[in-house]
Amino acid sequence: MSVQQQGMRSSRASIESVLVLAALIALWWLASHQQWVSKVFLPTPEATLESLWEGLHTGELMGFTLDTVVRMLLGWLLASAIGVALGALIGASATARVWIAPTLEFLRPLPASAVMPLAISLLGLSSGMVLAVVAFGAMWPVLLATVYGLASVHVRLREVATALQLSRSAFVIKIGLPNALPDILAGMRLSMTVSLIVAVVGEMIASQSGLGQAILLAARSFRASELFAGIVLLGAIGFCSNALLAALENTFLRWQRP
Repeated sequence: MSVQQQGMRSSRASIESVLVLAALIALWWLASHQQWVSKVFLPTPEATLESLWEGLHTGELMGFTLDTVVRMLLGWLLASAIGVALGALIGASATARVWIAPTLEFLRPLPASAVMPLAISLLGLSSGMVLAVVAFGAMWPVLLATVYGLASVHVRLREVATALQLSRSAFVIKIGLPNALPDILAGMRLSMTVSLIVAVVGEMIASQSGLGQAILLAARSFRASELFAGIVLLGAIGFCSNALLAALENTFLRWQRP
């Protein structure tokens, strides 16, 4: 496929995505204005945009957004660092993978929300507790991707490392991690989404400043337009962060293209 054909296909996909989004907004507008659902629960798009503008203009909603973004990014960075480090240690050794695999399979399915009561008992209802839970929940995609990437290093590359008498650490740095980079970056993209979700849940449970708390308070007081404004902001944060990581991934993996 030529570059021109790829560009045309990408443009067509973008147009189709915009049309689908426009159709969903039109359906929302129709459902709210025709009172298919009470405005107490489903505000109009105009009311949502007005609440969004007022919240950002006064600074209150902007402050909540910044709190959530900072918490999400810190948790994601911590999860990525821990995930890559532990994944490299486990993935570089077949013996370690055999010994630790059962423990990983036991811990991996645990939802971060299920771990939160334990974290509260240990760290209290604090911002540090939420950060720890975010890091725990977002660590697994990066950890497992790193383990898989190092475990899938081609046998010929391992033979080359043996012939060059590379130490285990040199093998990980010069061969293992570069080979695992596509998997690690994919895991980090998924980890970013998980960190946003867990950060919002943690803010709701621990009553920490952020969009999670703002959405919860709006729901309890039946301020539907403010609730939807918070949801729109969360969607925008998720979309922008994923698009940014996708662009960085394409940049770092440019060497893989034919």
